[in-house]
Amino acid sequence: MSDRVVLAYSGGLDTSVAIGWIGEATGAEVIAVAVDVGQGGEDLETVRQRALDCGAVEAYVADARDEFASEYCMPALKANGLYMDSYPLVSAVSRPVIVKHLVKAAKQFGATTVAHGCTGKGNDQVRFEVGIQTLGPELKCIAPVRDLALTREKAITYAENNDLPIATTKKNPFSIDQNVWGRAVETGFLEDIWNAPTKDVYDYTDDPTFPPAADEVVITFEQGVPVALDGKPVTPLQAIQELNRRAGAQGVGRIDIVEDRLVGIKSREIYEAPGAMALIAAHKELENVTIEREQARFKKTVGQRWTELVYDGQWFSPLKKSLDVFIEDTQKYVNGDIRMELHAGRATVTGRRSSTGLYDFNLATYDEGDSFDQSNARGFIELFGMSSKVASRREQGLAEG
Repeated sequence: MSDRVVLAYSGGLDTSVAIGWIGEATGAEVIAVAVDVGQGGEDLETVRQRALDCGAVEAYVADARDEFASEYCMPALKANGLYMDSYPLVSAVSRPVIVKHLVKAAKQFGATTVAHGCTGKGNDQVRFEVGIQTLGPELKCIAPVRDLALTREKAITYAENNDLPIATTKKNPFSIDQNVWGRAVETGFLEDIWNAPTKDVYDYTDDPTFPPAADEVVITFEQGVPVALDGKPVTPLQAIQELNRRAGAQGVGRIDIVEDRLVGIKSREIYEAPGAMALIAAHKELENVTIEREQARFKKTVGQRWTELVYDGQWFSPLKKSLDVFIEDTQKYVNGDIRMELHAGRATVTGRRSSTGLYDFNLATYDEGDSFDQSNARGFIELFGMSSKVASRREQGLAEG
């Protein structure tokens, strides 16, 4: 049997051309693997058939939407994962689940190599290859665009010369990656960081300038995971999808940042993540109600490190797994309801309630029923300020001497 290569297949121009391109460059048979992480667009059966028509010997389609939402997006939510305090890891969290299915397919079909369509300038090449090395250390990796000099111009010419069943004349000005957790847009005129995004950049969100009437939603969480919207039970996937629709209609979740890439360059990125940003805002506020102060402070440090690891392609690393254990432990009391108003590009928390919260009305109130013993405050302040007081005396003594 000939060598076999598993190709991460999207159905677009580059990966369709890569099927024949890899075959000619390496002499290997190509198995195309498409993974549905909620990216929408074409029916995956159409995508699968296109791969076969372009020369793949096998075409494998995996519906990973529920898996992606539950096992990848929910950990990101529990960590409040926002890279550079802004980006909810839209692409970064999808790569590990895609890698998992690529490696599974390689073992199933007897492939020795896994191929992806990333360039040499981006983060995704690292995420794919580090993940593949970890889950399938016996597998080799190739990247046609990076390793076999497959440029877009060459791809168009190859597709036309070989009558491949894909459109080759229309050039989208943007590079787009999307899934149920959000949408990432880059390149084209956006590379000039003075240029403002135009309306055609966006798809998941409507213009917040002229929004519809405010939309109020109540999100119910159990152990950090959304389990109901307005009292109706939902799965993690359904929660994200429904909030994508409702928050997206209000223009929530538009992000425009210059981002520090893993490879050392700065890149301008536009993101849309209405469901993710609404859920993170709600989850953070419920944590404010339910997580003890010192634990919450430390969790912010852990969450930031977790986010950096995932952004850098270290989903399967020992440190990330250890941080998962801590984060998961913090979530056991993150139960309750968050009421939010979605309006004009903002997701604003307007109410919270939790049966496992730490908010004590009788301690917090200044009105009748106050159970806080204010006589304790003087001694507390004396002790709390003691070290600073002693240090200050030293400074004064040295200055006078």
